[in-house]
Amino acid sequence: MLNVGIIGLGDISSIHLKSIQAMEDARLAAVCDLDLSQKERFDGIPFYSDFAKMLTEQPLDCVHICLPHHLHYLATKTAVEAGVHVLLEKPLAHSIQDAKAIVELEENHPNIKIGVCLQNRLNETVKALQQMVSSKKYGQIIGLKGLVTWHRPKAYYDAKPWRGFLKTAGGGVMINQAIHTLDLIQLVGGEIESIRGSIDQLLDYEYDIEDTATAYIKFNNGATGLFFATVSNAQNSSIEFQVMLEKAILTIKDSILTITTEDGQKKRVTEDTKLPGSKFYYGASHAKLIAHFYQEILGGTCDYIHVRDAFVSMEMIQLIRNSSEAKKPITMEVFQ
Repeated sequence: MLNVGIIGLGDISSIHLKSIQAMEDARLAAVCDLDLSQKERFDGIPFYSDFAKMLTEQPLDCVHICLPHHLHYLATKTAVEAGVHVLLEKPLAHSIQDAKAIVELEENHPNIKIGVCLQNRLNETVKALQQMVSSKKYGQIIGLKGLVTWHRPKAYYDAKPWRGFLKTAGGGVMINQAIHTLDLIQLVGGEIESIRGSIDQLLDYEYDIEDTATAYIKFNNGATGLFFATVSNAQNSSIEFQVMLEKAILTIKDSILTITTEDGQKKRVTEDTKLPGSKFYYGASHAKLIAHFYQEILGGTCDYIHVRDAFVSMEMIQLIRNSSEAKKPITMEVFQ
């Protein structure tokens, strides 16, 4: 039985709490948040406002970090140095420097596992798409497309101002809303050769993060990718992820994977399980990801999403930002 703690009780923590409560091999042993009014929700469970104190006083096996982005590195470092395994909400960190530091933490503490919540990798549609691509039945990858056209009103940032500033969020639409799409682009597309990108602020929200980003991506295998993300849309539209093969087009949209073959025939392949309620876009794969991570801690052989896996999307964000500033393509080799 794993003793599990949660650091940070914001919106995403509810998904983690439900998953922990549903696990037979884990129990919630402690929680931490600066909002002391949250304590009422956790009768009988030790409640802390200082995560360092919680990690010192409680015999935890694993901690879920659900904090604002700029606190990811400090909380991860504190937990790892206390000998506690870490499951970290996306993104890996708020900056490429902190992301590199977390990679080094993992390398320097081989007995401590650090997993990252890029749960869309475990969606039924994504797993099926990967199998179809790797089978080569429909030829090689020609190109990929990832579109995220969402809506975030000013009130979204006003409610939690850390979301609106580079120093705390590390960016806007790329690192917060579209990082899962960037992750899937590199997961399926392979190693990146270069990126030409552009970022902009279309909304007059008086914050310093980008609300819109575009990128043209070249892969080492000759494929190309198009990425577009914005939170300036009038409403949330379905994310679209498309892989163009020599003999077919695979599309994930509205949580459904379809295949369109050379003869124009379009067929439905599979559909993702959806969460009920307004947060359906979180996806239903958090529970799978958490179960996989716990199995690894308990000595199983189940794969989990490592820090190095999550680092690539952080590199992509930095490349897009650098390219936008330089107004030219930036190669991954030069960047690294």
